[in-house]
Parts: sequence; C-alpha cells; structure tokens
Amino acid sequence: MSFDPSRTAVVSIHNQGDIIGPDGAFAELFYEQIARRDVVGQLAGLLEEARAAGASVIYTRIAFAPGFSDLVPNSPLLQMVQHAGCLVDGTDSAAIIQPLLPGPGDAVITNQQVGGFGTELAGLLEFRGIDTLLIAGVATNISVESTARAAVDHGYRVAIVEDACSAATEAAHAASIESLGLLAAITTCAEVDWETV
Repeated sequence: MSFDPSRTAVVSIHNQGDIIGPDGAFAELFYEQIARRDVVGQLAGLLEEARAAGASVIYTRIAFAPGFSDLVPNSPLLQMVQHAGCLVDGTDSAAIIQPLLPGPGDAVITNQQVGGFGTELAGLLEFRGIDTLLIAGVATNISVESTARAAVDHGYRVAIVEDACSAATEAAHAASIESLGLLAAITTCAEVDWETV
C-alpha cells in the first residue's frame, strides 16, 4: 500500500506509560496483548520509517490536570481514569514511553477525550496539507477506532496499521479491525510503502 509522505501523517495513539507501560494504571487490562503483539517494537519501526520518508509523525496523548478539573466522567473508561488517579499531566506515567519518544519535528497533541481527533489535530493536518492518516496504537477498539471514525467523517483517507495496534483481548482487536475494514484500509507495518520522488 503506497503513501505519499508529503500528504501523509502517522498518528500514534496513547503511547503513554499508564496505558502501554508494563507498570501503568491500565497494564492489567492492556499489557499482555501489547507484549504478545510487540506493539511497542512495531510502533517504533513504523515511526522511524515515516520520519525517514519525510512523513509527518503526530502523537496524541490523553492527560488531565491535577485534581481532574478538566475530566468529564461521562463513560466507564473515564470514570476508571478518575478512580485510579492516573494520566495526570506532568507525571512520568502520563508521558510518552522512552522507546517511542517524539523526534525533532514530531507533533504531540494532548487532549481530554478518548479519541485523538479534535480541533487541534484537524488544524495541524490542514496546516501541513495532510489528507491521509496511518493510525496505530492502543487500544484498537477504543481510541484507535474512535480516532479513525472521526477522521473518516472529516474526509480523510485512513489506514489502520493493524500489527501496530492491540486491545485488551485478541478477540476485541479482531472485531474492531473487521468493523474498521468498512471505513478504512487495513495494512501492516511491512506493507506500508512510502512513495519516493
């Protein structure tokens, strides 16, 4: 699957210690599948290849003010965040993990919603002339899917990098990928081909 790096961004979802780290607040829920699928290794390779090709790399992270004054607990997942007292902006566990740290020129967008697609991301994509998104990260059936659906609704061409994503279970991941296949292209890290001039 070919992508023009000048018009493509890799959007890497929630590469934070509390979500994908072995000791994070959500490790019991997500880490077994993250490790089994080598999501961190796959993401690291995908991001490095995107940078080398000249594509945009954008991280979305979810973090809240101390005391959670900016958290709207309107879903069980966000209620879990509040109850666990995690994803507090400025803490090590809310930061992007060491193997996936942003490089020069990468963008990091912090939001307070489950999905990563919001006004800040939309504005950045428009400014950079991006019309295609490669989306990867955790969890496939929650934040990845939410971001992808919103991006499609906003007119973007979307591809999900399936082997750089995971969910709490393999079944949840597979069901999400099957559903997303009606909205987005499904690809793998090895299948991503960066067009060269």
